[in-house]
Amino acid sequence: MATTAPSVAVIYATAQGSTREIADFIGAYLTARGATVEVADVEHAPELTRFDAFVLGSAVHDLALLPEMAEFVRSHRHELRAYPVWLFSVGLGPALVGPTGRHIGNIVPRKIAALRDSIRPRDFHAFAGHYERAGVSRPARALYRMLGGPRYGDLRDWSDITIWTDTIAHALHLPQAPATPTHP
Repeated sequence: MATTAPSVAVIYATAQGSTREIADFIGAYLTARGATVEVADVEHAPELTRFDAFVLGSAVHDLALLPEMAEFVRSHRHELRAYPVWLFSVGLGPALVGPTGRHIGNIVPRKIAALRDSIRPRDFHAFAGHYERAGVSRPARALYRMLGGPRYGDLRDWSDITIWTDTIAHALHLPQAPATPTHP
């Protein structure tokens, strides 16, 4: 008896491309596991009724999801609550090290928590993104280092992203794939 593969929309909001790359990876991984996946930026989000599940992701600026993702969640919260949803954010917090940095990195900012709670996702995960030194003021760089910023550049932990995506695949009862994509 054949079952229909679940249809998943991976919808993202990005500022500089890091979140888009994570969304593309999640889409490719779930496709390799047998799901029918559409990846789209939030401004070109597909019709929600076409899908069985959603993965939403946004960069974090000023302790909040990007405005276009926040508006999307607010506008569609009632529909999204009827489906399995996973939510992720991309920012600096998860990259911070040391006791103070880890503590700060584990805090979900109030605005993000409110949006998260409005749609009751199956899981929320914060990932580190990119943090380039160029163009960042000296006081901001000093604060970043004081809070436990380890280095500059690509701070994403692709094994963490893969493990989280695998939990989504398991929840959707997707079969094991002979090969799954690796990060970009």
